[in-house]
Amino acid sequence: MRILLLGGTSEARALAARLHPDVEVLSSLAGRVPDPALPVGEVRIGGFGGVEGFRRWLREHPVDAVVDATHPFAATMTATAATVCADLGVPHLVLARPAWPHGDAIVVASDTEAAETVAARGFQRVFLTTGRSGAAAFADVDAWFLIRAVTPPEDQDLPRRHTILLSRGPYRFEDELALLREHRIDALVTKNSGGAMTRAKIDAAAELGVPVVMVDRPPLPAGVSAVGTVDEAVGWVESQGQR
Repeated sequence: MRILLLGGTSEARALAARLHPDVEVLSSLAGRVPDPALPVGEVRIGGFGGVEGFRRWLREHPVDAVVDATHPFAATMTATAATVCADLGVPHLVLARPAWPHGDAIVVASDTEAAETVAARGFQRVFLTTGRSGAAAFADVDAWFLIRAVTPPEDQDLPRRHTILLSRGPYRFEDELALLREHRIDALVTKNSGGAMTRAKIDAAAELGVPVVMVDRPPLPAGVSAVGTVDEAVGWVESQGQR
């Protein structure tokens, strides 16, 4: 059995490790992060070229199933995979880690709405963790930003007053607590990525009473099969092999 695993997440790496070597796994990474953490097994790096490119790739490289374990905010790739797999009749599963509870967070629909919220509420020292491509939405906000990302933000307008902190999770609660205190953070802006690797910042903000502005994750395409854990994804792949 051969599957295409759309990856780049810790769940994707864990799934590849669970399936290898009994299942032939080809993991596909978008290639946006230099020196990514690589899964076991075969790996391809780079995009597919949209819906038609992905359709062409699957026709040229037949697989028995596709598992989409991309980041919860990789909405374009998720929609592309759902559309093409449905068209071609390729079994398809989304492995989507559970979202964080909203709790007392200020829930918004986009980076732009998050920036508007920061400006409207007058936050002055903001911990921005929406990823390197999300910082541009805050360029005109009159506040100081601690921008944390795995790689430097893309060539774009950034807030006039900012500091860039390059790091990669997982993060510990004690360290996040110290970071918020050290920089006198009065608001945390984050995407609802879910998972344990970056959850500590939410808990640290709650401990200190720091407001959280949370960008809600996009909905999954209608009709897709989805699971929330690696165990469930392993079970699904095994069931496909028994057909």
